[in-house]
Amino acid sequence: MKDETPEKIIRDVIRLCSNCDTCRYLMEEGCVFFPELYRLWDREVDDGIPISDAELRNLMELCTLCGICPCPKVPADIMEAKSRFRDKEGLPLTTRTFNDVPRIARLCGTFPRLVSTLQTNGATGPLLKKIVGVHPDRQFPTFPKHNFFDWAAKKGLTNKPARGRAIAYFAGCTAGYIFPEVGQAVVEVLQRTGRSVYVPPQNCCGMPYLVEGDRKKTLQSVQSNLEQLLEASQAGSDLVCSCPSCGYFMKSLVKEKACYSDAYQQSVGAGENEVRIPIPGQGGGKHHSFRKSAYRDPFKDNGFFASIDAMDRIGLADGISDVGEYLARIHADGQLDTRFNAVPKRVVYFAPCHQREQKIGSPYVGLLELIPGLTIETLGGMDCCGMGGNFGFKADFHDKSLAIGQPLMAKIREVDPQAIVTDCLSCRLQFGYTLPYPVFHPIEILAIASGVR
Repeated sequence: MKDETPEKIIRDVIRLCSNCDTCRYLMEEGCVFFPELYRLWDREVDDGIPISDAELRNLMELCTLCGICPCPKVPADIMEAKSRFRDKEGLPLTTRTFNDVPRIARLCGTFPRLVSTLQTNGATGPLLKKIVGVHPDRQFPTFPKHNFFDWAAKKGLTNKPARGRAIAYFAGCTAGYIFPEVGQAVVEVLQRTGRSVYVPPQNCCGMPYLVEGDRKKTLQSVQSNLEQLLEASQAGSDLVCSCPSCGYFMKSLVKEKACYSDAYQQSVGAGENEVRIPIPGQGGGKHHSFRKSAYRDPFKDNGFFASIDAMDRIGLADGISDVGEYLARIHADGQLDTRFNAVPKRVVYFAPCHQREQKIGSPYVGLLELIPGLTIETLGGMDCCGMGGNFGFKADFHDKSLAIGQPLMAKIREVDPQAIVTDCLSCRLQFGYTLPYPVFHPIEILAIASGVR
């Protein structure tokens, strides 16, 4: 793939998917990428109308890297194609602006009245949205004056802890800048376990940059975060994150193909003509073994993140846990204080795409079920809210975003809960836009039940 054009990569994806056909029906409702792929393929085959380069480009933009399709090669190739387009043409100003959440947050926090006026003014509001590529009907996220990282610094949480058992928390951009109350609730609930909490220096995880094809910013973010988090881990801290997208990115995507590296193969004692691949979900050093000579294409660590040390990528991926997963593990060990106050509410819990793709089950459901008075109905499966990071904000994709989320919204309306609970703060923005119910992160419910909120 080294010298292939982005158009060639996408055409190869189309051929691969048309030969398989699994996702023609599997992804029919929860995705806009595959229906468009098969529409273009069917038209080319049945009507003889070739797929144009412009259509290939548009198809590429429809993949939001949700992770729910069954073939990891497809989104990996699409991300490579996006990056090659960006390498050649550069990143549009609107994309660079909208992806830089910390910079936007600092602007909005420093000049909140000015920004609010610009957004709500009948003349400047539509112009501002047009400049950054936001659909006219969408409202910009509200950025509080004080973000989570400011709060953490004032609490002394950014000071390196004494060597020993602590919890290093990666908050991510949404809990860091848009919903700081979520980050604060994470800290308060984790402190209730008796462990100290440390908030190390951190950048955006890199997922938004990856989705937009910004290779340079993606790799810079990963390298910087990896160094800080591994340093904390090596000093004795447990690593946790509260954002499912950050977790999926660091636990799954960054680790892609790292096990093919020479360093990893040496670490597991693979023979000269052997490749050992970890068995998913097994742990304990269990591997499948393959003979290299039996395969035409060699096993190589040549994916998107190959320039970053493979063993460091594996160390980060295997060392970080979702906060819900971490708390559930503490509970299983009998070390979680479950003396919860009653929370008499009837809620819907939605397990977001990136949480499901971590293959950790639904740890928050088990934890929430410990709270007296709380009635929970779970939704998930193949449902998607349609937000896709910032996908739903974009003028070109706003309607598609709502169409993807419509089946899920209908299910929630049918339940008519008192509140919606979900780990994903992008989903929270979508629910807040389309539904009349308050939305909470599950850690906020646990904080209320614990009496720390």
